[in-house]
Amino acid sequence: MGTLTAEDFYQEFTRRNQGIVTERTQEALGRSRVLIAGCGSTGGAAVEPLVRIGVQKFSLADNGEFELNNLNRQHARYSDLQRNKADVAAQRAQEINPHADVLVEPSGINAENVARLTDGAELVIDGVDVTDMRGWHAKLMLHQTAAAAGKPVLSGYDMAGVQYVRYYDYRSGGTAPLQGKIRGSDLKKSDPWRLLIRVIPIRTIPLEMIESVRPNLGNPDYHVPQLVYTSQLFGALISHMSAEILSGRKPRPEVVIDLHDIVRRRPARARVAGRRALELARAGADILRLFSGASAEKTPTIAR
Repeated sequence: MGTLTAEDFYQEFTRRNQGIVTERTQEALGRSRVLIAGCGSTGGAAVEPLVRIGVQKFSLADNGEFELNNLNRQHARYSDLQRNKADVAAQRAQEINPHADVLVEPSGINAENVARLTDGAELVIDGVDVTDMRGWHAKLMLHQTAAAAGKPVLSGYDMAGVQYVRYYDYRSGGTAPLQGKIRGSDLKKSDPWRLLIRVIPIRTIPLEMIESVRPNLGNPDYHVPQLVYTSQLFGALISHMSAEILSGRKPRPEVVIDLHDIVRRRPARARVAGRRALELARAGADILRLFSGASAEKTPTIAR
């Protein structure tokens, strides 16, 4: 295998894609550069599926290091603890495809590199960590830059068994960054929770998250629960959606998969739907204000 040229390697590497992935789409995947901003739960889950479907050029940006509590869901091993997440993702990509062209930005997304990274990519995967306000500044800057450059962006949010993917089609112009739901002025007077609920529709928030959040309103040490299978759903969805976008097609603007609900039998689905409505009612004004993005006296801090 070591004697194969890069072209011969790619032809054999993607051979089992044939018949499902068209030649035109495979060519687009092979020549396009994908920027993955944030290589943790969502962005990290996108790397391997994108490599395996045929993306060969990556820019990976993350300023964080793997912690032990990341290992329940993120693509890392015990030996990767305290290593930069983008470095680990780059190593994994090149172990799968040794010809992959991978640029690593261990400082994450910032004002010095965002324009260069975005301009050099055909597609942006937004996996920026939003557990603190620094992450929200980076996320908004990323979307502002992508919108100005006309680059499409895919964002993902995992909530219990729900994976919510949002497609921002900035290619045609005229679309406000993050659909205008968050502006620079909002970052000065809001908090991570309230900003998050502005970009995630309440109809997608599952019962498990409502039950977890409600008792923790005002708890500064609260950790949002996240699961491996929900994170991996993002990788599966993003590989197909990326193929669609890079070949010139438009996927749906929103894709929502509730894995828990898919597995439940019909009577259980009805019971959970009823409990969800009841939990929202019990939560009262505080949680409803939180979910609507309005001001509230107490909101929980999202701990990383």
